[in-house]
Amino acid sequence: MQKEAEWENEPEDGDNGESRYERMAFTVDKGQEPIRIDKFLINRMEGGTRSKLQQGIEKGFVLVNSQPVKSNYKVRPGDHIIMYADTAPELTEIIPEQLPLDIRYEDDDIIILHKPAGMVVHPGSGNYTGTIVNGISWYLQQQKPALSESELPRFGLVHRIDKNTTGLLVLAKNETASMRLAGQFAEHTVHRRYIALVWGDFTDDSGTVAVHVGRHQRHRKMMDVFPEGEYGKEAITHYRVLERFGYVSLIECRLETGRTHQIRVHMKYIGHPLFNDETYGGDKIVKGTVFTKYRQFVENCFALCPRHALHAKTLGFIHPASGKQMLFDSEIPADMQSVIEKWRRYVGAKGMDVE
Repeated sequence: MQKEAEWENEPEDGDNGESRYERMAFTVDKGQEPIRIDKFLINRMEGGTRSKLQQGIEKGFVLVNSQPVKSNYKVRPGDHIIMYADTAPELTEIIPEQLPLDIRYEDDDIIILHKPAGMVVHPGSGNYTGTIVNGISWYLQQQKPALSESELPRFGLVHRIDKNTTGLLVLAKNETASMRLAGQFAEHTVHRRYIALVWGDFTDDSGTVAVHVGRHQRHRKMMDVFPEGEYGKEAITHYRVLERFGYVSLIECRLETGRTHQIRVHMKYIGHPLFNDETYGGDKIVKGTVFTKYRQFVENCFALCPRHALHAKTLGFIHPASGKQMLFDSEIPADMQSVIEKWRRYVGAKGMDVE
């Protein structure tokens, strides 16, 4: 049931909240003869097999008129079909590891945790251990020893964030919770707000970036924007200026979609790369003078926050079991906060003396 495995071959950097499930919708034509839904869908999939499709149907990945069905369901003219394709690559083995996990909330269905900078979410080429999934596998096996090592990655992780981005993640503890959360990500109803320190000042207090994001044509570990939409996927970021420091700005970004490196590549596109983002050009002086004191000040800031300055601060969704609205908020991490305070002092001193 895979179309384009966005996560594949991205062991060091992920995305900004992208769901691991891709949503596809079909409406059955008026002249369609009744046939089994697995036969109907197999011809509309790329790279899938009937056995995997049937497994997905049995797990509730296929809805007809908003209701899960069995593989022997026969489609009817006018049926509205939604299929969730799991885009995570197949994993041969997950090694449970006892790792430090900052769990902020847990119940029978979900876990909310805070990811530190430098920790990869999902195992991949070059990062088979030390990831969030390795740690969660060990953690959940202590609660449920019968949990297989291959089971968690198939339902636990419904989105992820970059290796060097900090902030909140939600993980599902069962397949029902996974699919209900996946539906909210796919329908863009999850409340996600990020805090970023970016280069430059903004003309307006708020704005929206709406251009397709896809794999860079030459540098495969990077993403690029495609304004005409001829390549990539739709990506929409709403931003609001929180504080202005002249040469840099503190902004809040609200994701309407979640694509790989979305905020980072969108900000670069509009001329405001993230502070100290080495992948997208923010790890050098983008705005300001080249005078020795200013250059030293910026280098000191880079040393305080040796990563791109992005934090997944707020996460909200409907609880997959209770139906209640859940909203979680996290503090800006110390490295970002120290740089923000340093810029405040710099602006307050009117640039006369650089620390």
